[in-house]
Amino acid sequence: MALLDRYINPLTDFGFKRIFGTEPNKNLLIDFLNVILPIPHRVRDLTYLNTENLGNTPIDRKAIFDLYCEGEDGQKFIVEMQKAKHNFFKDRSVYYATFPIQEQAKKGEWDYKLEPIYTVGILDFIFSDHKNDPNLLHIVQLKDQDCRVFYDKLKFIYIELPKFAKTIDELDSHFDKWLYLLKHLPDLKNPPIPLQENTFMQLFEVAELAKFSRQDRTAYENSLKYYRDMQGVINTARIEGVEQGIQKGREEGIQEGMEQGIQKGLEQGIQKGREEGIQEGMERGQRSLLISLISRKFGNIPLNIAEKLNRIESNQLEALIEALFDLEDLEAIDRWLRNTSDRFEESE
Repeated sequence: MALLDRYINPLTDFGFKRIFGTEPNKNLLIDFLNVILPIPHRVRDLTYLNTENLGNTPIDRKAIFDLYCEGEDGQKFIVEMQKAKHNFFKDRSVYYATFPIQEQAKKGEWDYKLEPIYTVGILDFIFSDHKNDPNLLHIVQLKDQDCRVFYDKLKFIYIELPKFAKTIDELDSHFDKWLYLLKHLPDLKNPPIPLQENTFMQLFEVAELAKFSRQDRTAYENSLKYYRDMQGVINTARIEGVEQGIQKGREEGIQEGMEQGIQKGLEQGIQKGREEGIQEGMERGQRSLLISLISRKFGNIPLNIAEKLNRIESNQLEALIEALFDLEDLEAIDRWLRNTSDRFEESE
């Protein structure tokens, strides 16, 4: 693959971890966290922790974080880059936060005092219930019925990147500059004057493709291809879903209109069909993306695995797409599918 960009895409798995997930560059992560954390909670140093967290028993589901760190005062940070829309990303964030809670348990006498936990989600999508909300930064914590803080040591911080639309000349804060780089780094040919600060100059140095080893360049190319494939299928699924929805809505609207009034029925039918069609189109796109990615990574898919892939639910499709990067071979995929199927049957 010929790479014409000067800098890597930080929204790829490789790019995100190269910039934020390596010991020599941890000051970049510290700087980024400190622009979104409240002043009393800002950090001076971080230690990277194991990103794979196991449950308490062998059958428990494990969690694999993008980045997992500990501050100098014991506070825990989970940092996730979420590329594709995930219908239950908030649920997953809460589930992930239970791991750093549980690992603080001490044997013997313990007073249950916990260190603060922060889950940071950098999202390349907009939450469905936030579409009309202009705010792109959301800081969430537990509050009581009068909106008073009940517990201040568990925070969820979400950044919806698609809402950020400022140009280089409109950047008026350090936070703005970080968001601009996350969205536009691969589009830049040279560091713009507003971004020529020490922190960002280090980022440009780290992200310059010409300085990559052959191995790192190959790893980045694979990660970029995965990212582009996912974005392509998502966009195709969205377009096909809208088209199918309009067609289905038109048909249902005409039928309903004959019974309740053609104009009213047509409007209602088109809207209902559009919503159902988009969902169906997105699910077809995800399934197609998953099969394509598995084929590219491991070759021909055995019939027994292909049949399981065609049967799994939409939420399982999303989970497997995310887990695919960490699965080593087709046997691992088969085990994942069996375990997921067993848990689904037990819950019914």
